[in-house]
Amino acid sequence: MSDRAAGQGEGTRAVRAGLPEAVKNEPTLPGPAFAAHFHLPGEVDGPYTYGRDTNPSWSLLERAIGELEAPGQDGVETLVFASGMAAISAALFSQLRAGDTVVLPSDGYQVLPLIRAQLEAYGIEVRTAPTGGDAQLDVLDGARLLWIESPSNPGLDVCDIRRLVEAAHARGALVAVDNTLATPLGQRPLELGADFSVASGTKQLTGHGDVLLGYVTGREGEAMDAVRRWRKIVGAIAGPMEAWLAHRSIATLQMRVDRQNATALVLARALRERPEVTGLRYPGLPDDPSHKIASQQMRRYGCVVSFTLPTRARADRFLDALRLVDDATSFGGVRSTAERRGRWGGDDVPEGFIRFSVGAEDPEDLVADVLCALDESAD
Repeated sequence: MSDRAAGQGEGTRAVRAGLPEAVKNEPTLPGPAFAAHFHLPGEVDGPYTYGRDTNPSWSLLERAIGELEAPGQDGVETLVFASGMAAISAALFSQLRAGDTVVLPSDGYQVLPLIRAQLEAYGIEVRTAPTGGDAQLDVLDGARLLWIESPSNPGLDVCDIRRLVEAAHARGALVAVDNTLATPLGQRPLELGADFSVASGTKQLTGHGDVLLGYVTGREGEAMDAVRRWRKIVGAIAGPMEAWLAHRSIATLQMRVDRQNATALVLARALRERPEVTGLRYPGLPDDPSHKIASQQMRRYGCVVSFTLPTRARADRFLDALRLVDDATSFGGVRSTAERRGRWGGDDVPEGFIRFSVGAEDPEDLVADVLCALDESAD
């Protein structure tokens, strides 16, 4: 990226991210490159050889994500994957060996316990601690890798990433940050010192609920070489159509993120006034336990609001009464979604806990729908 581009605003950068040089009579963003193999006479050289290793559609998307995750930074690369879990698995399993120790959040994404079981089956010691209060600091000694999820999903706790990174690096550990909830426009883990920024592009990055995608961004070198090798071995690659759709969607990322973040704050303020709502969390609220740290390392606070209703039955009635909100398990899309997280059994949350993902609807309409649903669901 040129120095001039590095200094541009986030909306401009998102709109232009990863685009190739303009060629007369060619599209601004070339269509998906459907190719299992490429013409390869003679010596094996050039950027594109076989469809499991490289693809022009990935290359443009990877460049776009890198320009958002680490604007103006040299020596940074991004690798895209078939899903967020493929990216998480690559970052973990490419770095760890039998006898190593890894530190995971105890309150992170609900598939992390499955990851833990697999790591332990490979002879890797797994330690866990909550995100809040920087509790992972207490179990860092001897670790090979620290995995941070901030804000945490679904509890929305935040840790001091810089502090944890400095402590981990002082002990010789790598640091990976799950940046899914924040997006690159909300938080830049590499600028905070992390070695990897990992995310599910399925969520707000692509924002339309129609693409499965993941990525790992990190500094060039042995660690990222290992991530690339893992992708080659496992074959967890993004399809060219998914890559193209994701790149197209990034152009509107700043508009979507700003609208959704602003509405999330409006919704959180409205929920704060309801007596039946407890445990309300949104890092953008000045009185949220995470706000002070979040305001020091985040530029935007995300589109997810979490809260608890008195009972499981009340939560189910509330979800059923919503008219503008889909009962679905993902988050970050332009259409609002909400769910009772306890139905999955993988999160340590109350039965009435609601994870609410704010979409791009008019704030007044969305808040009115939520308040009406709260009224209708009352006993």
